[in-house]
Amino acid sequence: MMTIIYASAVLGGLGLVFGILLAVFNQVFSVPVDTRAAAVLEVLPGANCGGCGHPGCEAFAQAVVEGKAPVNGCPVGGPELAAKLGTMMGVNPGDTKRMAATVNCQGTAERCKPKFRYQGMSDCLSASLISGGSKACEYACLGLGTCAAACPFEAIRVDSRLRIAVVDPDKCTGCQVCVAACPKKVLSMQPVDAPVRILCHAALEGKPTGGNCKAGCVSCDRCGEACRFGAITMVNHLPTIDLEKCTGCLMCAEVCPTEAILGDFDNRMEAAIDRDTCIGCGICKKQCQFEAISGKLKQPHIITGACTGCGACEAKCPKDCISMRVRRYPRDGVAEAGAKAV
Repeated sequence: MMTIIYASAVLGGLGLVFGILLAVFNQVFSVPVDTRAAAVLEVLPGANCGGCGHPGCEAFAQAVVEGKAPVNGCPVGGPELAAKLGTMMGVNPGDTKRMAATVNCQGTAERCKPKFRYQGMSDCLSASLISGGSKACEYACLGLGTCAAACPFEAIRVDSRLRIAVVDPDKCTGCQVCVAACPKKVLSMQPVDAPVRILCHAALEGKPTGGNCKAGCVSCDRCGEACRFGAITMVNHLPTIDLEKCTGCLMCAEVCPTEAILGDFDNRMEAAIDRDTCIGCGICKKQCQFEAISGKLKQPHIITGACTGCGACEAKCPKDCISMRVRRYPRDGVAEAGAKAV
């Protein structure tokens, strides 16, 4: 009986000693854990899409805490999440614009010539290995749905009749998974509120593009000539738009002969002058790059139908009598002639 008691006492004593030693070792060799990483992870969307450049949300949360990733680095969460993380980390999230995937191609089955009839796997990568794909334009969307299959948010579908990918910007989170999946590099990320978009990425000059696709850019540079704000430059036979300089006048899209530039004409703006407060100083008329303002000095001026909605007049009006509004009627380019004479 005493043997059992002694054995129990010895085991109990050893357990107490080992417990104390473990507690000491835990204090001495413990690795500090930043609880902020767990807090950041909790507010992340949990998509684990990799759009932030990290393997998943947990890795991104740790990188944010360590200062190795910006608080606005999660494309899925967008500006709201960036603001929340900025508050948590005590930093300015910066200007974050919601991005969405854009199909830089209008080479539908009706517009882009076929090279041959493809009957292989329904996969763009497989199809592109055969002479670059079945469409005459080597840059065209093959419309076999590799991007749609890769999208974790069901934001992309393929129009079965036109054989081209279509993005739903309301569902797109900007994770860029589709961009990486497309073998033809047709998709790119663009701000959802961009007034204009280039819808062709065929870096070919003139006739080759026009011969292969009715909606392809033909490198005519009419868009660059129409832009009065230096927002368009030609790079590798394709127009490139500097959205920081773009005023949303939409003249580039208006003059494009193949509609390779998409303009948001439904939300095109126009200027309006309050004639009761206008003093006829003429500053707005001098600022207008499109001769859309008429009126004599010291008399109230008027905005003609030629207004492009660039907003240059509003920005310089000393009496703040000019306001911008969504156009009520399509722009009338002919009205420029009338403004010139006044």
